[in-house]
Amino acid sequence: MRACVPLIVAMLCSLAWAGKMESCASRCNEKFNRDAACQCDRRCPRHGDCCEDYDQLCTEDPNEPEPFLELEEETEAPVSHLYSAPSSCRDRCQEAFDRHQPCHCDARCPEFGNCCKDFESLCGHEGFSYSSDAITKEELQSISEKIYRADTNKAQKEDVIINSQNRISPSETRDQVDCCPEPLFTYVNEKLFSKPTYAAFINLLNNYQRATGRGEHFSAQQLAEQDAFLREVMKTAVMKELYAFLHHQNRYSSEQEFVSDLKNMWFGLYSRGNGEEDSSGFEHVFSGEVKKGKVTGFHNWIRFYMQEKEGLVDYYSHIYDGPWDSYPDVLAMQFNWDGYYKEVGSAFIGSSPEFEFALYSLCFIARPGKVCQLSLGGYPLAIQTYTWDKSTYGNGKKYIATAYVVSSTQ
Repeated sequence: MRACVPLIVAMLCSLAWAGKMESCASRCNEKFNRDAACQCDRRCPRHGDCCEDYDQLCTEDPNEPEPFLELEEETEAPVSHLYSAPSSCRDRCQEAFDRHQPCHCDARCPEFGNCCKDFESLCGHEGFSYSSDAITKEELQSISEKIYRADTNKAQKEDVIINSQNRISPSETRDQVDCCPEPLFTYVNEKLFSKPTYAAFINLLNNYQRATGRGEHFSAQQLAEQDAFLREVMKTAVMKELYAFLHHQNRYSSEQEFVSDLKNMWFGLYSRGNGEEDSSGFEHVFSGEVKKGKVTGFHNWIRFYMQEKEGLVDYYSHIYDGPWDSYPDVLAMQFNWDGYYKEVGSAFIGSSPEFEFALYSLCFIARPGKVCQLSLGGYPLAIQTYTWDKSTYGNGKKYIATAYVVSSTQ
């Protein structure tokens, strides 16, 4: 144990952690637990409510096939579902996964071998891939390198100076001890923030209530800010590269269709608690949320810097610093956000808003709910996304539950 973590404090914090059930330690493949802050059952990746160490502690060799996901008993299921479930995909293409149906018509049913017999004949025209792996790993690495080279709005080394200070081991993250007396950011050239995409992005950050269970209600101005952000990012070479790639892959027939889908998947509201429309992919990933006493999401360096500058974020330590000698870099860190702790929060450092938005969108579209293997400047990089499966938009399309860059220790 490091000197900055006294033994007594470590023991007390470990006990507190165990009581909160916010880890998958000794909980892998347990049944769904309504009282737990996060889940470790096999279906948690589908529902976007896994503990943050689920992949580290509970997943098998990534090269092995995904185990069959057992159906869970649903005592509140309508009786009609149990007796009148259709066995055809007619009028059901891209609908949300429904465990009460005898066969399925969602985009992932080929993976699990549970499609209705007429899936291919009826749903092929819907435009989605029959397999989330239809875009190859090589294609993903190629387009991510193009996006990396196209990011002319990223920070230069003289624009952002960080002081990462003390690095700890993954086992020490649970101790919740501040091992870094200085802020993470030593200097940021705020002229960056006057660039159109940065300015439009920053306008969005304060449009949310961070506590889940409290409904979000957007004003006309806030809705206009969402549209302004999408307009600005679509002007960039980064997003033009992404759209050209997805258009070539027959994922979108027009830029208008692409932008409309981005708006829904990122800004569409859904409920993480109390039935209120209290969350969205954008809020969770970029602005950050607090649920059951802990920080969730919050994977953006600009948001971190601005909150640290206001005295609301206290940087504790890090467990991973990426191999890049220029921006964007990757840091997996621990911090306290105005009284709430984040055990592992990975984020790009020095990247432009459009760069992060593009890579997360790419991986959500190409590898929804999976690890997405990319390449940046010749270095391997992985992004994990999860779909929100409890509600949908359009014709059964999924919202983004979360997306984040995977550190080598996660």
